[in-house]
Amino acid sequence: MATLRRLYRENPIELVLALGVLACVTVAVGYAGSLYFTYFFSPQFTRYPEPIAKALRKALYYSNYNPDPKRALKYYRQALELCDELQLDHFSDEVMGIKIQLAAWLEKVESYEGAAKVLDVLLEDCKRWVEAMEAAAKDGSLAKFMPLSLPAEPDASAPAPAEAAEAPETAWGKRTRILGKAVGISVKLASLYSDEHMIQHDLAHERLVWAVETLLAELQRRTAEGVKPGEGSWMTPEEIGGALESLGHSYELKSQFHLALPLFFQALRMSENQCHSAVLMNNIAACFAQHPILPVGEAPIDAQMTEALGSQEKAKPADRRAAYLQSAERWAKNAKQHASEPKGDQRSPECDEACAVSLCNLAHMANLSGNTSDARRQFEQAIDLSKKIGFAQGVSQAEDGLRAMVKSSS
Repeated sequence: MATLRRLYRENPIELVLALGVLACVTVAVGYAGSLYFTYFFSPQFTRYPEPIAKALRKALYYSNYNPDPKRALKYYRQALELCDELQLDHFSDEVMGIKIQLAAWLEKVESYEGAAKVLDVLLEDCKRWVEAMEAAAKDGSLAKFMPLSLPAEPDASAPAPAEAAEAPETAWGKRTRILGKAVGISVKLASLYSDEHMIQHDLAHERLVWAVETLLAELQRRTAEGVKPGEGSWMTPEEIGGALESLGHSYELKSQFHLALPLFFQALRMSENQCHSAVLMNNIAACFAQHPILPVGEAPIDAQMTEALGSQEKAKPADRRAAYLQSAERWAKNAKQHASEPKGDQRSPECDEACAVSLCNLAHMANLSGNTSDARRQFEQAIDLSKKIGFAQGVSQAEDGLRAMVKSSS
């Protein structure tokens, strides 16, 4: 204490600053320690047996805090090996979660093929489990496959427990969980395979087709058979619409606009967000504008266009092209109107971008119809709006369209 008094008399300012720095360091160290304890001993780790939790803490430490890919991979593998040793259910959310986290980390460190391999193996495992469960349900051996019965009704005369026990998962409930996970993994794989670092569009398309066919087949099964005991709910309309939209974009990449169109229509029916609905309307407009002239009966949308086309057999290619362009213009105008309406909190950047895209779409249609003055005006409006909202892709598309129009007219 005497030393502190002497230091204060000799260097009062330096002493106060030093004590202040020491206090800040103490607080910072305490805060960092608190963060460490909160993160590494949070429920995401404590739900695992301690040996697995310990390996996962090390894996995430070397993934996020002190990056060391070799050590991170070592501890991810160790965690999965311990899951096997301790006989954890391979299809529990905990074990599948480790594999999904591993794939996410591999993608983060730009090991895209490694991430895809992990997810592909997990997807095939999920498919095999669902197939085995469904086979057991058909041949009557489901009771041996996994206990099916729901928990017995509680005795009304018995005292209520302090906390309600979570109902055990039934075989059908587990199927819902695993099938839903498989659909999500398949959609993620499509995103990976279509990434610029992989560019495997055929594989991406294959994964999307499986995901959409699976989620729609499950909806149809539940409609026909009803919901099984303990089965739980299926995917939300938003999730289903997202998968349909992704598959639609995949068909667009393959220039199969006639196949993309019905998928965007289905996604639009499931959309509950007006700004995103405007985006889908723009997609519909673009597909109509580029719709191929196919033999009668081969385009899914033609059956819904009897008013515009009249008799499909008698409609000439030029008449069908004109009908497609009219539909494209109508949907682009719908998109512009829907994107312009939301105000305040209901309005998102997606609405502003949809407005710019609709202007660009309308400009393309005006140009195709020979109305170059309207086309130029709308291209310029699209460029101005895109610059105002910082939408670089909108600027690029409108400028490309304007240049192409000028070049074709010269």
